[in-house]
Amino acid sequence: MSQFPGTDGYQEQAPQLLLHYGRLAPELAFEAALHLFPKDPCRVLDVGAGTGIFAAWLAKQGHAVVAVEPTEGMRSLGMAHNNHSGITWMEDGLPSLADVIALGKVFDLTLLSSVWMHLDQTEREEGFGVLASLLAPHGRIIMTLRHGPVPKGRRMFEVSADETLSLASKHGLEILLNEHRPSLQEPNISLGVTWTFLAFQKPVA
Repeated sequence: MSQFPGTDGYQEQAPQLLLHYGRLAPELAFEAALHLFPKDPCRVLDVGAGTGIFAAWLAKQGHAVVAVEPTEGMRSLGMAHNNHSGITWMEDGLPSLADVIALGKVFDLTLLSSVWMHLDQTEREEGFGVLASLLAPHGRIIMTLRHGPVPKGRRMFEVSADETLSLASKHGLEILLNEHRPSLQEPNISLGVTWTFLAFQKPVA
């Protein structure tokens, strides 16, 4: 078993997922939150970066991206197919992000695309505190929550927007976005999969 929760199934399915993730442009995948992404170059933490689709998209815009991916198969494919000089790849994961913390950095944007529902409630409570501690003043967290049937071989939990909003408030973050949308991709559409887009901001102390 991996030391990182929620990675079940991803090592074996990495080649198929590389193709799947590449079918939807990042601008469409994050359309609901696009207005909240930083325009000027900044420090980005991409947690659960997968095959690096979003990390590469952000790096091409001039951002310095730390791409954290705990699954070796996904990470190696990302480094081969979606690498960029602006990306630093790391093997690490929630809830502790111990190696990221050891960098001694804070970030202006933390991105979690289809990651949060892989953690159980205890892990989410620990993990959100870690994410909040890694934010710079005015730093933002943008995340998506997946709702729907769990794919075979995966570890997922149904996570509500309300619970996540409560965690954000507990850690002093301002709520910027809470929007629910249908999936844009097959077979998710036929399965009734939907997504919640959330964004939070750390105020200046």
